[in-house]
Amino acid sequence: MDWLFGRFSFAEDLGIDLGTANTLVASKERGIILNEPSVVAVYKGTNEVILDGMGVGDEAYRMLGKTPGNITAVRPLKDGVIADFEITEKMLRYFLRKAHEGKPWVKPRVVIAVPSGITTVEKRAVINSAERAGARRVYLVDEPMAGALGVGLPITEAMGSMIVDIGGGTTEVAILALSGPVEVKSIKIAGDEMDDAVVDYLRKNHNLQVGPQTAESIKKTIGSACELDTEKSVEIAGRDTLSLRPRKAVITSEEIREALREPLEAIARAVLDCLETAPPEIGADLLESGITIVGGGGLLPGLGKFLTQQTGLPARTDDDPLTAVVRGTARFVENLDLYAPVLTEGLEVN
Repeated sequence: MDWLFGRFSFAEDLGIDLGTANTLVASKERGIILNEPSVVAVYKGTNEVILDGMGVGDEAYRMLGKTPGNITAVRPLKDGVIADFEITEKMLRYFLRKAHEGKPWVKPRVVIAVPSGITTVEKRAVINSAERAGARRVYLVDEPMAGALGVGLPITEAMGSMIVDIGGGTTEVAILALSGPVEVKSIKIAGDEMDDAVVDYLRKNHNLQVGPQTAESIKKTIGSACELDTEKSVEIAGRDTLSLRPRKAVITSEEIREALREPLEAIARAVLDCLETAPPEIGADLLESGITIVGGGGLLPGLGKFLTQQTGLPARTDDDPLTAVVRGTARFVENLDLYAPVLTEGLEVN
């Protein structure tokens, strides 16, 4: 019966960017359908999702750091890979049903973007989770390939293109040509580590303890990778580490830039490592095509200028970096036969 529904329910094939921080879903027909945090709220000590399975995404994110004792809000992916198999499966099932407007019988084919550095076992975990969540057939693609296709880089040509995908848990640096990777570097330093760096800086320099959500908000509000024309400041609230009482403090963009220096330098080192091991002929191409930045981390102002200063190559951030990878997965969905050589394929579920 599942086979019959899978073939005749007019299932809309989907592209998924299954990220540590956010999950995005797109299709050829409707574009980006869904963009929600990769967060699930469960009853403590169990894998039972609250609100009858609806405590996922935006609803669960609002609960981070504010849940009562019997509920915990968790992120089931860590560093781009599945940390909790069962909760990831439930999260995917929720997103697939929401994308198909609650129709449980719809079984789409899906293309999922995953970090390039994950193991075969980790890839199998993603495929199994998606299949159990209701996908008819699952294909995996490396995030740099999806991001490059999403922003329109000429990855099928005999010309080098470089992409830097800064997500929540990993940063993927890749040089691509002729529909494949020439050189790839993957590091577990990305948006989450930037948030942690802000938390550490405030604790050490202001004796103020804040949570990761507040740190992320500060980063988005006044954070930058290099000095900008207009410097900003913001008043934040947290807990004084000495008195343990709530307290406010004014933080400047210069301070947050200093807090972010270490993770940003690690990302720049990954880019330089990738360049140093690439064939010399590719270097000439990159002097012209430069570096393209995608991923949620690309929203940090001044990042392109920072990478240009560090590498000497022109660098630009895509107009909508957060959605670049999922746009690429939707392009793969459009023509699975053409792109089959670069996809990892699971068995069809009947």
